[in-house]
Amino acid sequence: MTRMSTGLLSGLFGFVLVLASIGRMGAQEMQPVPSTDPQTTVPASATDASRPAAVEAKVDQPIPDADSQKGAPALKPPQSAGVAPLAVKGKKGPVPYTGPTEIIVLAPTPMLDEEGKQMQDPDGKLMFNPPAKQQRDKKGHPVFDAKGKPVMQTKDNLGFDENGKKLHAVKVKPPKIVSVSISRGILTVDGLTGKAALNYEIKDLKYVYFYVPGIGTTIVSNDPFPGAVEQKRAFDDKTLTVTVGEHVVQLSSDKRMLGKAPASAFVRVDKNFTVPTKFPVMGYGPIRVAPYAWPGSRVNEELKGAVVEAPPLPVDLRPTLLLQPCPAGQMRPAGPAPLPGQTVAPKPCVPIAAATSTNSASSSAGNIQSNK
Repeated sequence: MTRMSTGLLSGLFGFVLVLASIGRMGAQEMQPVPSTDPQTTVPASATDASRPAAVEAKVDQPIPDADSQKGAPALKPPQSAGVAPLAVKGKKGPVPYTGPTEIIVLAPTPMLDEEGKQMQDPDGKLMFNPPAKQQRDKKGHPVFDAKGKPVMQTKDNLGFDENGKKLHAVKVKPPKIVSVSISRGILTVDGLTGKAALNYEIKDLKYVYFYVPGIGTTIVSNDPFPGAVEQKRAFDDKTLTVTVGEHVVQLSSDKRMLGKAPASAFVRVDKNFTVPTKFPVMGYGPIRVAPYAWPGSRVNEELKGAVVEAPPLPVDLRPTLLLQPCPAGQMRPAGPAPLPGQTVAPKPCVPIAAATSTNSASSSAGNIQSNK
């Protein structure tokens, strides 16, 4: 009886344990599954209802391990409702140029010589300096200084071109200068002395003129020029000998002219240009067309202390003395140079603008007369 009661109690106790375990399992199955949406999460108990929805969602989500996160794309942080994403700033584009685009070009200015007179080319045309232009910057835009004035080009700074390429001055090889010194020169025509005591210091030999009555004006140069004929061995040590038709014109000097070796001369004769004198005349200059140039001669320094001096020349054969240079910004109007024997009123220095207008008017009048 006692053994039977003990077995019965043991069976009842085991049955109670089975029922208790079945009850716990049923209670776990009856609990609601939390939603993944934070806004629709239903708390499982009163304790869970007191926690915020965001915390509940974070607790209910499974925690991934470190190995599963390798190579996975980065997750964007959640954005609060009603907050717009920040706008991404774009790159700032180039500001379009709205300034002036026209390049300022100044009018050409007269090219003056040492005396302040406007220079002429070998054909007798007035010479002007190249017009000054405004500089450009690296983008091809006109350059202005702090005061708004245009910055002009200089020989050392030309700026840039319209494509932003740096401009460089073209290096021009200076022409070869040939200087000639004539000391106690004698001009003879067919062996007869036409003029003596010639003293010239020619810094740059371009053209030498010989006027002989009855022959005309002979233009001589050591370089070729239009209409000239070469005469070989014309420059020979201390003499210059040229043949003009049937006549021989020779200039001799106490000094060597163009070097030891003989050199050719290029000769052209102008029979239409005459000088109001009965004696031969010599001159030199840079022009090869009438009225040519007849500058004054200068006595050599070596002859100032000489004991024997040449007799004074006649009035009609005396050369015209060089004029004093004009002040800055002034010049003498261009015109035919006075020839030996001519009396010309001195030309005063005038402003460059006034002299330029005078030269233009005289050139127009000369063209009208030549057309008639």
